Amino acid sequence: MGQTGRSLVCMGLMVGLLCGGWRSNAADSLHWRKDADRVDAEINGWDLSRLLEELTTVTDWQIFVEPNAKHTVSTKFKDRTPGEALRLLLGDLSFALLPQTNGPSKFFVFRTSLQDATRLVRAPEKAAPAKAGKSIPNELIVTLKKGAKIDDLARLLGAKLIGRADELNAYRLQFDSADSAAAARDLLKNNGDVESVDSNYAVFPEPSPEALSFSSIPPLNLKPKAVGDTDRLIVGLIDTAVHPQSGGISSLLLPALSVAGDGQPRGDQITHGDSMAQTLLRSVATMTDSSEGTRVRLLPVDVYGDNPNTTMYDVAVGVYKAINSGAAVINLSLGGDGNSEFLHNVVKSGYDQGVLFFAAAGNEPTSQPSYPAAWPEVVAVTAGDRNGQIARYANRGDFVDAVAPGSAIVNFGGQSYLVSGTSVSTANVSGFIVGQAASSDKKPKDILPTLLKVLAPTQTP
Repeated sequence: MGQTGRSLVCMGLMVGLLCGGWRSNAADSLHWRKDADRVDAEINGWDLSRLLEELTTVTDWQIFVEPNAKHTVSTKFKDRTPGEALRLLLGDLSFALLPQTNGPSKFFVFRTSLQDATRLVRAPEKAAPAKAGKSIPNELIVTLKKGAKIDDLARLLGAKLIGRADELNAYRLQFDSADSAAAARDLLKNNGDVESVDSNYAVFPEPSPEALSFSSIPPLNLKPKAVGDTDRLIVGLIDTAVHPQSGGISSLLLPALSVAGDGQPRGDQITHGDSMAQTLLRSVATMTDSSEGTRVRLLPVDVYGDNPNTTMYDVAVGVYKAINSGAAVINLSLGGDGNSEFLHNVVKSGYDQGVLFFAAAGNEPTSQPSYPAAWPEVVAVTAGDRNGQIARYANRGDFVDAVAPGSAIVNFGGQSYLVSGTSVSTANVSGFIVGQAASSDKKPKDILPTLLKVLAPTQTP
């Protein structure tokens, strides 16, 4: 970067400096003084990830870094301007600040070009205390024995039937109150038509894609190989709805299924499902000869509909529908803290049929189990780097099986978006294994042991 460019960046820093504060660890400290527009630091051996995480905390900037950039900083200074401080902190790395009028300023750190600064840096979070999964208090999942009918039973219990999966003999019942649900559970224990009674749990969406000012990411270069139905390698994407026209993926999508509505995405806003579909298929593309195309097909299964969240019941029904439609791999870029026996039974049934499951470990820096990732039949994926080091914001419980990149750039409606989190990591791993399986004519389960050795977590921050 030339002297003129650095001067412009420093001017931007002066205008964009909005806040300050302390972040320290033992003798190390980074003090950003808003009132005096000055910076003090005493740092010994911080890597780039830690430096940027501390920086985003004391500035409130939205920081993007080139994924492969590396830097170790050891420095001590006082009373420096922001521009001088950043040059001392970042060494020979380049940087640029983009002030925003209606939100946090965007700060880019890169070695080659600004367009390569694509990974969003997250501020370190305090570990949350372990907590038990809370069920939806006024709901029950009732599984009946074969031939039994739910409608009369629901009326007898005074319940509203809000979900039915006749193929599973499983039904979602809603009651007026938690007390009514508890009373119904007691009554159902002695009912000869009832196979089981389970709690239902909420599943909340992963972080939404964030719009980028610009990006140099190329279009997805992946085409379908002409194969018969039995030769397709189908991935069930259990998520929000997917726009077929988004990101050039329409030729690789099977007709969508839906558990929570008609399955058609509404409006012109990118969905989490859009971003996961593109991320997964870009991972497939890295393992595919572009001249031959791929036999991988993506089966979108909408378990959210127009709702802000979904439930373990809906996820279970979505998984069942995907497996019934031929999915050999299930991508679950979602999760919650509820240990749902109903969903677990569906997963175990699919696992016994040879289906592989990949699920997000969660975006809280705890070791608390997240479900379905924590079940032994599921490959739990967290976010981190190629050396197996887990990202500071990501779950690092002993149930974690794999570490993969936790950010990706996707396209929608001519706009580029950055999406981050363990949901991205999960889609990356799912895409990698089916891409490799399709290219080698092996089964995904035969590739899995080697993949897990390569992606196993090796260290935590």
